[in-house]
Amino acid sequence: MGKTRVLVVDDSVVMRRIISEAIACEAVEVVGTAANGRIALQKIEQVHPDVVTLDIEMPEMDGLDVLKRLRETHPSLRVIVFSSLTESAAEVTLKALASGAADYDTKPTSAGGATDAVRAVRESLLPKLIALATSSKRRPVASASALKATDPIATRPPASALKAADPSGAPRARVSGFPRIHRPVDIVAIGASTGGPNALADVFRDLPKLAVPIVVSQHMPPMFTRMLAERLNAASACEVREAIDGDVLAPGLALIAPGDFHMLLRRDGVRVVVSLGHGLPENSVRPSVDPMLRSAVEVYGAGILTVILTGMGQDGLRGCEVVHSAGGQILAQDEATSVVWGMPGFVVRAGLADAVVPVGQVAFEIDRRVLRCRTGDGTAPNPPWSPP
Repeated sequence: MGKTRVLVVDDSVVMRRIISEAIACEAVEVVGTAANGRIALQKIEQVHPDVVTLDIEMPEMDGLDVLKRLRETHPSLRVIVFSSLTESAAEVTLKALASGAADYDTKPTSAGGATDAVRAVRESLLPKLIALATSSKRRPVASASALKATDPIATRPPASALKAADPSGAPRARVSGFPRIHRPVDIVAIGASTGGPNALADVFRDLPKLAVPIVVSQHMPPMFTRMLAERLNAASACEVREAIDGDVLAPGLALIAPGDFHMLLRRDGVRVVVSLGHGLPENSVRPSVDPMLRSAVEVYGAGILTVILTGMGQDGLRGCEVVHSAGGQILAQDEATSVVWGMPGFVVRAGLADAVVPVGQVAFEIDRRVLRCRTGDGTAPNPPWSPP
């Protein structure tokens, strides 16, 4: 496989230089730069990049307009958008992801010098470029939400208007293997990274209000996770919000780990509550899926249903090993609908997944597995599991 060809698009000459210097290596070639969206569209036709790094706020044609054009002309071209760590930038970044961007990165702060900026961009951006280019050469973009002409979260009907899938009559998801069900599902724990915001939008759009709580660890920085929770909540039958320390888990409530915090679960009498912590990053990320899963197993034992969605790296693998050993269930998103089949791919190759499903079937499969072992009123037929 040859070098990954990258086009750098930013209206700042300083940022173009920083990004170009940061990513140039034996595996990546910067084939061009552009100062605005119009020039970028022309350069794409000339240099045929594998990946584009795209600034959002630019004169003449901004990043969102570029993404709109690329959906029509180059739907499989991978784009990483650049944004700052501000509330308005987080909102625009989520719109960009919904409009077709495969991933995002945050611009380095001005606190450090040029050397620090180059190092920060290299450490964060370079692995994403290589992972996206590799997956792009292996197959075209398959996420339906990434190809929507409009924001897939803002324009979809609320999940409350959708009927829950009938386990006896609805089309069955294509799964590998059979679930090892030893006890009812008491909690759903979801992990995601690259491509996760759109995958989560697909899941929560179709998911009915469940009789169990949901916890989510998505690799995103502060402010981004709150914005994500708000956008998911607007289109879901479940209540979705960013977790706060001491939150009590409840049926139909989905809590998203806030950026820069690990989300752990613990018992408090008969309740299960959230503990947020600044522990060391795991798998180079915080929040991390692994500590969330370990703590969920300590509380719920085999009553956990884990879902590993699209993402780069192998966060969630060790946690899934614990879930599997405890007798819990594990779903993994399939390769065809994953932006990057890293996290779910590691779980599948380790033989831990009870089912491998396309993202459009994940909500149905969650609902089916929660319903099949619960009584008609949604309560567990057996008392909740408690650790010895």
